[in-house]
Amino acid sequence: MTSVENGWPFTVQTKSSLVLRDTETLKGANDADDGFTITTADEKIRRIFEPGAPSSGKRIEALSKLHSEGIKTFAMVASILPGAEGLVTALKGKVEYVILDRLNYHYADWAYNRYGIQWAMEDVFFSQKGEELRMAFEREGIPCQVLF
Repeated sequence: MTSVENGWPFTVQTKSSLVLRDTETLKGANDADDGFTITTADEKIRRIFEPGAPSSGKRIEALSKLHSEGIKTFAMVASILPGAEGLVTALKGKVEYVILDRLNYHYADWAYNRYGIQWAMEDVFFSQKGEELRMAFEREGIPCQVLF
């Protein structure tokens, strides 16, 4: 028996639109959330930090499709990257809520340094951008939780 058959709640979090093939299963679930990790609306920045991942646009499009099917959707903006402010309008009407988190690992320090955006790994960036994003999402009627 599966989680769906037993009525167990579950969450799917991904970067891949392949989850769309599970739309019928997700629709049949009693309490399921499907979320996408999306770090920025700026494709240049996204390609630096997530070169093998689907574009932010493809992820948002998948969220929109799932949401239109009545599936509870969310976005995890983690870690917050420059250009994340563009996600506020892009996600409106496509998610029930948003979660924000900061950089919690340093495997990508080289990229911040190489592209001259070291300022975007500092605590002040995360606290200012996190609050700015939280307020912007909430102005759009999207509940937002900041994890830091």
